[in-house]
Amino acid sequence: MNITFEELRRIKHALPTGGVKRIADELNIEEQTVRNYFGAKKYENGQIVSVNIEPGPDGGIVHLDDDTILNLATKIIEESTHNTMAHN
Repeated sequence: MNITFEELRRIKHALPTGGVKRIADELNIEEQTVRNYFGAKKYENGQIVSVNIEPGPDGGIVHLDDDTILNLATKIIEESTHNTMAHN
């Protein structure tokens, strides 16, 4: 899957508090691995994830070999948005 780096960061920043931890817990991976997926480069506490960034507009194009983390993040954001709207 291809996505711009800026869009990937936007999704990460849209996660509700605890979203990174929830993704890590549900996928049984380190929280830092989730952060690395979204562009962090701190590998001592997390695995290197298979992403490739090519220079270009909006921070470049990111090639994701596995979109499991991205799909779960999107699901969590949708749930959060739905729950916020339900309470208003």
